[in-house]
Amino acid sequence: MALTESALLAALQTVIDPNTQQDLVSTRQLKNLRIDGTDVSFDVELGYPAATQIPALRQALIAAARSVPGVGNVSANLGFKITAHSVQRGVPLLPGVKNIIAIASGKGGVGKSTTTVNLALALAAEGARVGILDADIYGPSQPMMMGIDGRPESVDGKSMEPMIGHGVQVMSIGFIVEADQAMIWRGPMATQALDQLLRQTNWQDLDYLLVDMPPGTGDIQLTLSQRVPLTGAVIVTTPQDIALLDARKGVSMFEKVGVPIIGVVENMAVYCCPNCGHTEHIFGQGGGMKMSQDFNMPYLGALPLNLSIREQADSGRPSVVADPDGEIAGIYRSVARQVAVAVAKKAKDYSSKFPTITVSKGT
Repeated sequence: MALTESALLAALQTVIDPNTQQDLVSTRQLKNLRIDGTDVSFDVELGYPAATQIPALRQALIAAARSVPGVGNVSANLGFKITAHSVQRGVPLLPGVKNIIAIASGKGGVGKSTTTVNLALALAAEGARVGILDADIYGPSQPMMMGIDGRPESVDGKSMEPMIGHGVQVMSIGFIVEADQAMIWRGPMATQALDQLLRQTNWQDLDYLLVDMPPGTGDIQLTLSQRVPLTGAVIVTTPQDIALLDARKGVSMFEKVGVPIIGVVENMAVYCCPNCGHTEHIFGQGGGMKMSQDFNMPYLGALPLNLSIREQADSGRPSVVADPDGEIAGIYRSVARQVAVAVAKKAKDYSSKFPTITVSKGT
């Protein structure tokens, strides 16, 4: 009996993408199916980075193809391609950057910077090209958390090369000013400095640029969310009522400027005593989950209040690189994967496909 394409597609359709819960055939990610006698070959192109998951997915697809009678050799070529997705109306994309994601909170001290570095490292571990912009002008923490010393180089005297830590491109005001120097700047100066850090850095072909936002919903945050082409925002909160109240203000700000919320990360959700194993909800329980339900936003995950998270970030080796197989790194990887999958589902940006039209005044 001759092999048919429909029989093969029906078999391959039984393999479900663990991240989207959809098959790869109906979503058109499976391409170039070829049948040559008993030999079968096909390509799969995912829209998000999945370097650690591709081997298992490939084995599942090969097994599904081999379940069809008459199939001999199976060649499955799996990979991923991350594209630019749509941003706020009228805001042009940044050169060298496909997707910019704001990591934000209404309140300080909720672990936003720690979440940013670990999500960036988790995305990089899956094969993406990732950058971090430290947008906290008054309290930059990324140089320390990423374990980077030194100052950025400038080849042309106009732009800066990003600093590199653990394979991630980083830019922060902390690289330019002395560590103990206070930034006594009014809002417009801080906003302008941030705009320069963003636009005068030679970002090298980034799939994702994570912006570690300063706390609050003031001048800098509003300017960033209006001028920077944001694909979406991740809200970080702790379960306590005062943090949730401020996080809601952050959500409201992004909604007003047309930036979609990718989801909520609940930090310091539970404390587990390292000596006796007793767990305690120090900051309250279920607040982040309730907030995500109230706003109809995805709940991306909960991080425990754990000494190792703080110690590893302070030492310049965040959890995802310090203990990549540990439970905490696993939570960060799960959150990062959900963020990447959510971005991949968004409408693509086609602005680069259209010619720029300029109208000149006739003489």
